[in-house]
Amino acid sequence: MHGTFQGKGSLLNHHLRSAGRMDRDLASRQQARALLAETRRAYLQMRTFSQEKVDQICVAAMRAGREAAGSLAAAAVEETGFGSVDGKTAKNEFATRDVWAAIESMKTCGLVSSDPERGLYEYADPFGVVAAIVPVTNPTSTALFKALICLKARCGMVASPHPRAVQCTASAVETMHRAAVAAGAPEGILNCMTEVSLEGTEELMRHDDTDLILATGGSGLVHAAYSSGKPAYGVGPGNSPAYVDRTADLEAAARAIVSSQTFDNSTICASEQALVLDRPIRDSFLQSMKALGAHHCSSHEAALLGGVCQSGQGMNPDIVGRYPHEIATMAGFSVPRETTVLLADCPAVGPSQPLSIEKLAPVLAVFTEEGWEAGCHRCIEILEYGGMGHTLVIHCTDDAIIHEFALKKPVNRILVNSPSAQGAVGLTTNLFPSMTLGCGSFGGNVTSDNIGPQHLLNIKRLAYLKQESMPTPSLGYGGDCSPPVSMEGEETLWKPRPSPKPQNIAAVKEAFTSSELQDIIDRALKSGGDGDCPFGKCAECPPTGTDCGSEVRGAVAQAIGARPSR
Repeated sequence: MHGTFQGKGSLLNHHLRSAGRMDRDLASRQQARALLAETRRAYLQMRTFSQEKVDQICVAAMRAGREAAGSLAAAAVEETGFGSVDGKTAKNEFATRDVWAAIESMKTCGLVSSDPERGLYEYADPFGVVAAIVPVTNPTSTALFKALICLKARCGMVASPHPRAVQCTASAVETMHRAAVAAGAPEGILNCMTEVSLEGTEELMRHDDTDLILATGGSGLVHAAYSSGKPAYGVGPGNSPAYVDRTADLEAAARAIVSSQTFDNSTICASEQALVLDRPIRDSFLQSMKALGAHHCSSHEAALLGGVCQSGQGMNPDIVGRYPHEIATMAGFSVPRETTVLLADCPAVGPSQPLSIEKLAPVLAVFTEEGWEAGCHRCIEILEYGGMGHTLVIHCTDDAIIHEFALKKPVNRILVNSPSAQGAVGLTTNLFPSMTLGCGSFGGNVTSDNIGPQHLLNIKRLAYLKQESMPTPSLGYGGDCSPPVSMEGEETLWKPRPSPKPQNIAAVKEAFTSSELQDIIDRALKSGGDGDCPFGKCAECPPTGTDCGSEVRGAVAQAIGARPSR
């Protein structure tokens, strides 16, 4: 592993521990400071790189991450015990290959947008050093994703892994870092803490060298990110319901839901956590689920399952990402090893119903409602119990109903006939590919977007003066840009006259009415021929010119057939 992770922070920790002067929390704080200092130095170099060089670095890092997708997935499953190697491999490939395909053409360096006709130009500047909080459920894919979008935006990154996923997260970051440096990135542009503690993570988020926080994790950690005093993108929990309408293609809906539940054992926070079934199709749909390996629990099994799914008022972390047969064994009953998902009827939502919470495992609470309106209300109830702003799925072929769901649900991703886990991240839909999904104001987040490099940029806007907004003293406004006031004291709409720069008689005729031109000539003649134009309308007026002279006055006079200048 590169010296960044084993270097300054770790060596210092080793010496201080040997001297008996540093405990684990202080070691973590010190490593955060050391890695941030190194990453800031690297960032200050990379922020000057061209788009071409940045993209070369990104391609090298992306390829390295994609090639290591399988080995990183195996390491993550071994270290955390969550999910499946196949599922995590697919997520690692998505976080590199698919994300890069979406951002490859994105301009992130220098001039990124120009509109000469409106006089507007946009320049991108990196946000700075990013503190990246990485969850235990998706440790390698999230690390690969955040590293890639940071590189694309010319930002530095220091990752803080979950204590149960330190080694695999650090390996993912190091894989990207080695490839990036080999392609020309500054040493230390990507870093990962290996001395992990809550105190160290807080130091990382609050330190002066941190410019932005990307927080993916539990609600407590996300709240800490927002409370750090730094700009932060956090994500809320997902207690995502899937509504199956009577108009749905039931077999297709069952395939989509089972696909989502078996995708890394439902560890993506957007995966379905509950089914809301339209009563007329309940039995047929459950048969379609059973045909795909789902087990519909008896009332006794459902009670046992509820007991193992909840710990206190939240999910039991011991079931997260486990296989259905493992969870059933933990609960006290058995199902075939090839079972794909556990289904359990649930009469209500709330603290007395442990199956109605977010579980992040292939376990689905099943609600049955009469009609889409009742189904809509039940979905909202589920979202209010822990999934506000995140994701909802509707399996339906009636566009009017789909539209009503989009209007009424307090979520920012409404997926239609798609697997929820894959659809929300942009794998099976055209949503922006991302492993960090904002929940907007519904979920207490600053954005409802799927996060990408565009969120790691400061956009500087260069704006030229609109010619029509230039104050025109000759119109009687005295050089003041505020609108005039009518005789009644009511504000009137001021539409400034464009201020052309007449170069010839035709331009003068087009710019002024005859009465205006006569008035201009009279005042010009009274100026005593001093050569300074009093109107501020000719091409040679100060400050752009030095002297309008008598030529323009003569042209104006000729234009209306009036007397010539003296």
